[in-house]
Amino acid sequence: MQTSDLESIFLKSDAKRLIGRRFTDALVQRDMKLWPFKVISGPADKPLIVVDYKGEEKLLSAEEISSMVLFKMRDTAEAFLGSTVKNAVITVPAYFNDSQRQATKDAGAIAGLNVMRIINEPTAAAIAYGLNNMAATVGGKNVLIFDLGGGTFDVSLLSIKEGIFEVKATAGDTHLGGQDFDNRMVDHFVQEFKRKHKKNIIGDPRALRRLRTASERIKRTLSCSVQANLGIDCLFEGIDFYTTITRARFEELNIDLFMNCLEPVESCLRDAKLDRSCVHDVVLVGGSTRIPKVQKILQDFFHGKELCKSINQDEAVAYGAAVQAAILDGKVYKVTLLDVTPLSLGVDSDEGEMNFVIPRNTPVPAKMKKDFTTKFDNQTVVRFPVYQGERARARDNNFLGEFTLRGVPPAPRGVPTISVCFDIDLNGILNVSAEEESTGKKNGVTITNVKGRLSVEEIKNMLEEAEKYKAEDEEHKKRVDAKVAFENYAYKIRNAVNDHETRYMIRKADKKKVQDAVVQAIYWLDRNQLAEADEFNYKKEELERTCDPIIAKMC
Repeated sequence: MQTSDLESIFLKSDAKRLIGRRFTDALVQRDMKLWPFKVISGPADKPLIVVDYKGEEKLLSAEEISSMVLFKMRDTAEAFLGSTVKNAVITVPAYFNDSQRQATKDAGAIAGLNVMRIINEPTAAAIAYGLNNMAATVGGKNVLIFDLGGGTFDVSLLSIKEGIFEVKATAGDTHLGGQDFDNRMVDHFVQEFKRKHKKNIIGDPRALRRLRTASERIKRTLSCSVQANLGIDCLFEGIDFYTTITRARFEELNIDLFMNCLEPVESCLRDAKLDRSCVHDVVLVGGSTRIPKVQKILQDFFHGKELCKSINQDEAVAYGAAVQAAILDGKVYKVTLLDVTPLSLGVDSDEGEMNFVIPRNTPVPAKMKKDFTTKFDNQTVVRFPVYQGERARARDNNFLGEFTLRGVPPAPRGVPTISVCFDIDLNGILNVSAEEESTGKKNGVTITNVKGRLSVEEIKNMLEEAEKYKAEDEEHKKRVDAKVAFENYAYKIRNAVNDHETRYMIRKADKKKVQDAVVQAIYWLDRNQLAEADEFNYKKEELERTCDPIIAKMC
């Protein structure tokens, strides 16, 4: 397949969707059916694009294609400035996961650029909006950035006040945008051609490429006209294809996708704990926000609020990135960025429960600590698996990595205090460490590897599952809490009666009574790990009735 200039345009736009993804990703497999180029599986399930360059077949990764775009942009900037450009600030969709962000940084390195910072596209757009409306934001404003581009969709809710841009919440879908609307039209025209001429053009990349180009042009036309004409000479096997499509038909083909745009908006407001009436401005960013039906649906959602179109929808993100680059270069701008992490982070407890340390939508950089302890008597080694996600069970979330803390001093279970610290820097790199307080023994891990990281679809599924199984998760948490409370009480009583300083303060008969009750409780616990919360609570109360009166005499 010879790669034409037109095809190169598609390669560049689709590279953003491919970057950081696996070949076996369901979304990649779906899109491949409509792409006018071939994609194959490379090492480590990496998708590679097949092109024919000067008669030689080449395999290009999404990072390489993105680097070509960046290289061209660098040349253009150098020609305009008359000097060498070495540093760059690159924007990505807010919901890009860690592997996609790292792949974007790799693309910058391939292009010979030092990537100073990766920032979220809606945050960059908010900077452009804030600088253009600085006087209007002096008293503080809640601004929702609705960023619907060619291949990705982001929503961010920010508080802007006196140059401080604080992201309250973010949501989105890195697989929703103008290309999806084009795909619907392409599919519609393929079916119409098949119906009229009894021919299927799906297997002809050249015909599909020409049809996709025409569909994208028609989409733009329908943003300002109620009807558009399509005409392609010799589309397939010498057959000319001429047809007409109305704006109403285009909206019908894509209405479910348009309505899907509201889900991240609702999620963003919910996470920020704000009502839609508290949003002062809704700012449109990205070429696909020019579609009248998208604007109508969004305006209706905000009860007829006038949408803000004061900034250039195509240039706002680049403008904001340029300001951020100037700040990093030491230029004076009264701008402070406070971004957030899109998913919660935590560790797996020995009960299989997700212990959240950093909740999602926490401002970054962030550093948070949580205390843990040992599970067994005289335990000297503690393992810390690190997870990312929203589910109550750790195994339902995404595993990021793990580390082991050794040298914990032998002691009864529950006595040692181990402080676990999660530290995320401005580039989203996560460091996790644990320290035993009495000895200062410390170990940790830097989560930089991208193996097994989440795709955006997996993130979306996690959030959907978290809602769907919320009741189930709450029941599981209630059961685990009851079990842990019973277990801790039993071992606490056992340790109390066996303690050297207190063993002479209790009568022998009472001590035996308590010890027997504790042994029976632990025996029951070992054989009923999956009991219900009510059963654990009942057994704990039963043990308390036996032990509490005796322990009270010791005080």
